[in-house]
Amino acid sequence: MADAKSSKSDVTALSHVSREAFRDGMAHLAGAVNIVTTDGPAGRAGFTATAVCSVTDTPPTLLVCVNLSSSVAPAFLENTALCVNTVGPDLAELAMAFGGKLPVDERFVDEDWSTDVTGAPCLKGAAVSFDCHVTARQEIGTHAVLFCEVLSVARADSPSASVYYARKFHALDS
Repeated sequence: MADAKSSKSDVTALSHVSREAFRDGMAHLAGAVNIVTTDGPAGRAGFTATAVCSVTDTPPTLLVCVNLSSSVAPAFLENTALCVNTVGPDLAELAMAFGGKLPVDERFVDEDWSTDVTGAPCLKGAAVSFDCHVTARQEIGTHAVLFCEVLSVARADSPSASVYYARKFHALDS
């Protein structure tokens, strides 16, 4: 077995896969469809993301990745309130709108929104909403990774969710 020093040098000698190969591979990694929202001094904003995952349950923390070149990035980089709203097939059109199909100021118009502890917009029709306080940010390449401490969780009575796989939405029922 090689020692850590020789393994590290072997890895650094390798080249990365192409951007296209990585993106094609990621298209086959299923992810929950989430509408991530914020509000605060930098304004109200939201986007659709699959790049959300659990970090730890003590304290309850999620991570969310936001593209630094997106129109919503400045709001997410300044505000500390954030809500991850996991959506089902009934909200696929809204997920598409938050994916960039509508200007940021028009995305919140047609649905029922509320606020919880942080003041971030919580979607009433979501399968689950995680109301969070952003505790840390780390920029990696084209994205910022936001570490978000969960302060409140709201679940739907009979939720359904969607996953994004092979560049399409797929419905999941409970």
